[in-house]
Amino acid sequence: MKISLFIFAYIFLVACPYTYAKNNIPTINSFNQNELQKHVKFLSELKPARNYKNIQSLNAAAEYIENEFMKYGYSPRLQKYEVKGRQYKNIIAAYGKLNAPVLVIGAHYDVAGDQPGADDNASGVASLLALAQEISQKKPTLPFRIEFVAFTLEEPPFFRSKKMGSYMHAKNLKDTNVNVIGMVSLEMLGYFSSKKDSQDYPIFFMKFFYPSTGDFIAVVSNSENKDFANHFYNQMGKASVKVEKLTAPSIFPGVDFSDHLNYWRFGYKALMITDTSFYRNKNYHDIYDTMDTLDFVKMAEVTYGIYSAIINLKK
Repeated sequence: MKISLFIFAYIFLVACPYTYAKNNIPTINSFNQNELQKHVKFLSELKPARNYKNIQSLNAAAEYIENEFMKYGYSPRLQKYEVKGRQYKNIIAAYGKLNAPVLVIGAHYDVAGDQPGADDNASGVASLLALAQEISQKKPTLPFRIEFVAFTLEEPPFFRSKKMGSYMHAKNLKDTNVNVIGMVSLEMLGYFSSKKDSQDYPIFFMKFFYPSTGDFIAVVSNSENKDFANHFYNQMGKASVKVEKLTAPSIFPGVDFSDHLNYWRFGYKALMITDTSFYRNKNYHDIYDTMDTLDFVKMAEVTYGIYSAIINLKK
């Protein structure tokens, strides 16, 4: 009972959300929905599925991402490593001055098992590519360098292990003494629902403070990174679809459910932007996680919101 009361008090006093764009705050869609669809279609239709066992499909996904980065004018590099005799790779494209502090924007491109993975996580990769394209085209003057990273091996059986692509990337940043101002994990950005009670939560009491309809995007972080999360929440709220925020201890269910957890391990600021995964999308890790279930209009709006937060970030 005491634990339940503590959780209730915590959500009310600390994690209680402030929703932007409840009604008619306009959105600005400068991102091409057809491009987002193209990326999701390619990745989700790869056969066999792009999981850790199917190296050929993982490599095809990696090559696609690398080629897209090159089309936007980047010179991507591959961060390769071996697991049980098999080679896996992250794909990294950078924008900005070489010795400037670094902001990492990342999304994993592998899937769990034999499923299309349209939302999980072709949607995140599509947004990553769209952001890289927009930054390359608009060429904003920023006080930091951006590393756009497509991660491998986020999914089981490697989740939470040192074999995750994001762990390898974060460790390399630490080992080379890179000044990292923060990391943003793009984790499932495409599934929205207008149906009442379409949104679930890990803790019962949360339903009293968060919407019951799954038509929002969430900015999620641990308590130590509240200011970093607030920036993305506030900027996205001005430019994007409905936005909710949760900053809670790392032990809170769902707070560390993606690649950002590895940057916390090395003392970096990090957060996750997500449609809340299986708390909303019942196609999670299933053969029904297909592109026809996604809302590309909202995906474009979310991506624009993230872009707005990036270009307005101070180091």
